Amino acid sequence: MTTESVPAEGDARRLLTEVHGLTRRVRVDQRVTWLALSVLAAVTFIAIPFDYFFLDLDCTPDGACKFDRQGVLYFWPAGLLLAYAVIAYGYTRIARTRGLGTRVLPYVYTGVALAGAFLASWIAFRIFVNVEAVDHPLPSWMMVLDRLIAPWGIIGVALLVLARIERNLGLLLFTLGYLVMVLVPVDFGWRWSGQERTGFLPQQIIYGTVLLLGAIGFGLAARRRR
Repeated sequence: MTTESVPAEGDARRLLTEVHGLTRRVRVDQRVTWLALSVLAAVTFIAIPFDYFFLDLDCTPDGACKFDRQGVLYFWPAGLLLAYAVIAYGYTRIARTRGLGTRVLPYVYTGVALAGAFLASWIAFRIFVNVEAVDHPLPSWMMVLDRLIAPWGIIGVALLVLARIERNLGLLLFTLGYLVMVLVPVDFGWRWSGQERTGFLPQQIIYGTVLLLGAIGFGLAARRRR
């Protein structure tokens, strides 16, 4: 009876491949991307009544209007903090049922920090900038900055962090597309009567719908993997 030795180098390579495969599987199982997107979509839709009813609009007979979106301050800081708390809880609970840890906390901390930055920036914007929709439009660069520090903008920035944490290429591409829609912005020519008061609604509905569709897509993809 003879024995045949197996090269140690071959065993090492196979072991390394198995470790890499297991690490990737654990990383994929830690993702609950659909939960984060669905919570953020819900917050975006729930914010609409606050943004509408607490909009302070002052129009003159010649058509010039000044507006102050006070609802943004009334709802979004608390809404975002609650959203990130729900996401952290959901990620942790789902990870435990799968016998895994979670890496969501850096994303949550980033979201909370961005919510604080948004609140400070929005207050400063209201103090130092007098928004006149017709006579004195803001410079284009300031409008882009305003959209980026708006709640739907910082949602996208925080999602970039989540994509990096999860090493999720799909989420990265989705978030980049979402941010393009926010910064351009895209409304597909959708208009309602009384645009001075409802002008923000088409875009906000589109943002919420995109987040919801993303949640559905990532949820179906996760279900197929499992």
